[in-house]
Amino acid sequence: MVVEAAGAAERIPEFWRKATRALGKRDPVLKKLIAAHSGLTLQGRSDAFTTLARAIVGQQISVKAAQSVWQKLIAALATMRPETIAQATVEQLRACGLSAGKAAYLRDLARHFIDGSLCIDDWPQQDDETIIAEIVQVKGIGRWTAEMFLMFYLMRPDVLPLDDLGLRRAINRAYGGGGVEVKPLNLAEMRQIASNWRPWRSVATWYLWRSLEPVPADY
Repeated sequence: MVVEAAGAAERIPEFWRKATRALGKRDPVLKKLIAAHSGLTLQGRSDAFTTLARAIVGQQISVKAAQSVWQKLIAALATMRPETIAQATVEQLRACGLSAGKAAYLRDLARHFIDGSLCIDDWPQQDDETIIAEIVQVKGIGRWTAEMFLMFYLMRPDVLPLDDLGLRRAINRAYGGGGVEVKPLNLAEMRQIASNWRPWRSVATWYLWRSLEPVPADY
């Protein structure tokens, strides 16, 4: 379901062009966003641990802040592998800009990879909810982080991460008027709007994120 980007470990979904054509025909808001960001696509990584670790780092902070913390981690640890995270102290991780909680979450994630308690090889054949239920057993990983993993590593095309405040803000701005005097859309209304995007809700989400932050998140 993915193709390799030339000269990199990055991947892009092979369904992207089909999805953008379908969404552009159905939804005038997305048609404009797709045209405004021509040439850009969701890009994932070929390493499951790195993808989950980056999602933990990015929890509740901006893309720019998450990138800064990640670069500090790479500089401090040399390689981003479960073994190097497990060997690092909480103090070392916090010196890179992580909170005490995120440092503990990364160490627990590393432990799950080292002891094999995450059944990674089974995930390509499993449905989204089964994978989410397994991933959230790691400390600090909730549904949002698991959904980022589904989108950016497994390249699942129909994820709708409504726990994401940025997505909710983008939907309100694009479909609910977005003004301070306009009552925000509730989750049921957002799901109804998003039902028109099936089976490409991941793609619609990615373009709505671009309406707030033109620079794509890197997980």
